[in-house]
Amino acid sequence: MFGIGKKRDREIADAVEELARADTLAFGGVGFAGTLLPVTEAYGTVEAVLAEQPEVVREQLDRLLTHGSPAGRAYAATLLEQVDPAAARAAWTAMRGDPGEFTTYSGCLMGRSSLGEYAAGRLTEA
Repeated sequence: MFGIGKKRDREIADAVEELARADTLAFGGVGFAGTLLPVTEAYGTVEAVLAEQPEVVREQLDRLLTHGSPAGRAYAATLLEQVDPAAARAAWTAMRGDPGEFTTYSGCLMGRSSLGEYAAGRLTEA
């Protein structure tokens, strides 16, 4: 699969699949208890491998950008910012008109966003 060890390969594949079907975007703990959602843990797993071995994850990020849920695509573009800012900017630009929606969390505040709205926000932050 990725060629970094059977157990780690499976862990990465599972994390990417979790991101691909995500319906929530949360980068830290949520709610008053600060609970980490499974998708946030998956993001952390992919982010850790990306930092160590970007070539292992890059193809998966490209696949997520094409075939992931709206939240999965947002996770992929966010991760891509760490290794290829120009490609991430192009991805955010391409997603500006996407009406797909997902739940967002910022600490204990829950909201909803379309991928297009979220992408536009990321472009203005950069």
